[in-house]
Amino acid sequence: MAVQNISRAEFIELWKTHGSATKIAKIIGMTQRAVLGRRKRIEEDTGQILTSYKDRGFKYESKDEMLKKNTARYELGIENGVVLVFSDAHFWPGIRTTAFKGLLWAIKALKPKAIINNGDAFDGAAISRHPRIGWDSKPSVIEELKACEMALGEIEDAAGKAKLIWALGNHDARFENRLANTVPEFMHVGGFKLSDHFPAWIPCWSCWPTDHVVVKHRYKGGIHATHNNTVNAGISIVTGHLHSLKVTPFADYKGNRYGVDTGTLADPSGPQFVDYLEDAPTNWRSGFAVLTFKDGRLLWPELVHKYDDGKIEFRGQVVDVGDL
Repeated sequence: MAVQNISRAEFIELWKTHGSATKIAKIIGMTQRAVLGRRKRIEEDTGQILTSYKDRGFKYESKDEMLKKNTARYELGIENGVVLVFSDAHFWPGIRTTAFKGLLWAIKALKPKAIINNGDAFDGAAISRHPRIGWDSKPSVIEELKACEMALGEIEDAAGKAKLIWALGNHDARFENRLANTVPEFMHVGGFKLSDHFPAWIPCWSCWPTDHVVVKHRYKGGIHATHNNTVNAGISIVTGHLHSLKVTPFADYKGNRYGVDTGTLADPSGPQFVDYLEDAPTNWRSGFAVLTFKDGRLLWPELVHKYDDGKIEFRGQVVDVGDL
């Protein structure tokens, strides 16, 4: 059955029969993301719920079900297993960094229960509130969206049954903020929300693997942010935004908890940053975090760090990821 011949009615019947984006994608020759996107548009246009039998290992929630929840917060309820957290990828056309390849390796090697994109996957360079620097050239919004789709698509393909969560960052917010302030009349039009373009990812402002651990893009700022984050939050907190990649423990009468900065999945010397850094040194590191839970308790957080081009370091080993 050719893609161009699939009517809305035929798509609905296929969904009722198979209930799986993966199966339908193979039948009609579309990508899984495109199938999920069309399903979402049909639900919004018709009010009909296309129930999924099993998508990516988690129960699909309809738009109405999601709205009943506090959409600012997503609770994972992890008891045992691994959660990978990356942030500040600032995906850029034509670039696949060593840390990104390391993330693909870690997904395959560690079989995580969830993968959390902790903000700023989308850079929004062309729609920044900051003025242009000289005659610099930035990718367009559509070029950035395509770069995000390609990179996040690779993660989706490797993820297996892992849940995919996107805790939005300040750069991600540029997409909707620009539209909301420029063309507010287009509210609720499909495609005007960043999440419309990435249906496999669950959007939120914070993700809670347990009641004692929160993952969100940013909280406190400055060189002591990880310390101040966990002191003020009263629980372990995993953030991005500052690109520093570090773990800061803190103990009081309640025991140990952790402030974690997940660094940047981008290259600190990449084109996303080169102009506004003005060739200054930065205390930034390229990598991501590995959270391991045992009986609902967070073990000491681990970091994966870029060792050299094409190589990462993790648990005392140097791993070659150049071919990924």
